[in-house]
Amino acid sequence: MTDRKKDHLDLAFQAQTQKPLSGFNYEPLFSGHPTQSGIPTLFHGKWLGSPLWISSMTGGTKEAAQINKNLAMACAEFKLGMGLGSCRPLLESKQAWSDFDLRPLIGDDLPFFANLGIAQLEEYIDANRFQEINDMVVALKADGLIVHVNPLQEWMQPGGDRYTRAPLETLKQVLELSTAPVIVKEVGQGMGPRSLQALLELPLLAIEFGAFGGTNFALLELLRSENNTEKQADPLAYIGHTADEMLSFAAQITANPSTQVHTQHLIISGGIKSYLHGYRLVQQSPLPAVYAMASGFLAHARGDYAHLQAFVKTQVEGLAMARAVVDLP
Repeated sequence: MTDRKKDHLDLAFQAQTQKPLSGFNYEPLFSGHPTQSGIPTLFHGKWLGSPLWISSMTGGTKEAAQINKNLAMACAEFKLGMGLGSCRPLLESKQAWSDFDLRPLIGDDLPFFANLGIAQLEEYIDANRFQEINDMVVALKADGLIVHVNPLQEWMQPGGDRYTRAPLETLKQVLELSTAPVIVKEVGQGMGPRSLQALLELPLLAIEFGAFGGTNFALLELLRSENNTEKQADPLAYIGHTADEMLSFAAQITANPSTQVHTQHLIISGGIKSYLHGYRLVQQSPLPAVYAMASGFLAHARGDYAHLQAFVKTQVEGLAMARAVVDLP
C-alpha cells in the first residue's frame, strides 16, 4: 500500500484530464465489479462471449497462416465470430487451403464465414459455376458467405476487376443461388442511406458496415500504384460514411413503417478504436448487432499469440465493465 500511495504522489499531475469522453453517462452506484468478462450475445443462433467480431483480413500470403491461426485461437478462447479474408485463392487452387481451414481451431459452436468479392460472384454466376462457391463454403464448414462490395477499391487497384452490372442485381442472384446465409459488407468507405436501405430490404443474415475511418482500401490501392504521391489525392478515395453516420441511417430506415426490413443483424465496423466506442454503437443499434475490428486485431496477430490474447482480454473485460458503470444518454 505504501508503494501505491507513493505512485499516487508521483503520478498525480500526469493523471490529470481536461474533459471526459462525451456520449456516455457514468453511473458508479448500481453494480458490483463484473465477475465474468464480456457480454454474451446471440448471433445466427450461436452464442458469442462478447458482441465482438473479427473482420475479414487475409489469406494466401506468406504471413497469413500464422495470422489466421492466432485469430482462430482467439475466437475459440474468447468465443468470437470471424470472417475469413477473400477466399478467391481457393477457387483457383487448393495450395493455400491451410490458411483458410480454421474450423478445427475455432470449433463448431462459433460463427465462421467464407468471403468473396462481388466481382468473383458475378463472374461465377455468368459462367454457371456458382455451385463451386457453395461447395467451397461446405468444404470450409463455414456458416455462410460474406460478400464484399468494393467498387472504389477495384477502380483504383492496378488491374482491378470491373463490374458489368449493378452489385444489387448480382446480390439478388447470389441470394437465390446460395445454399448458406449471406452477409454483405463494404471495405472501408461505408455506404449511404439508399444502399443501406436496399440491403436492409434483402433477406441477409447481416450487413457489415466496413465504414469510413478504418483502413481505406481505395486509398491503399492508390498508395500501391505508380506515382502514388499524385494519385493519392484522388477525391473519390475520401468519400464515404462513418459507422456513427451509418447507424443513424439504419435507425431512420428501420423506423420508417413503409420499409420492409428482412436483414437480421448488423456488424458495425470501420474506425472503431476502442471497446467503449463499439459498446455504444452496439447498444444504439436498431437491429441485433456486434462490432468488428480488423486493423486492431491484425496489429496484435502477426507475432506471438500472447500479444493478441492480451489485446482481446482487454476488449472483453472492458465491455463487461462498461455494461456495469455506463449508461447512454
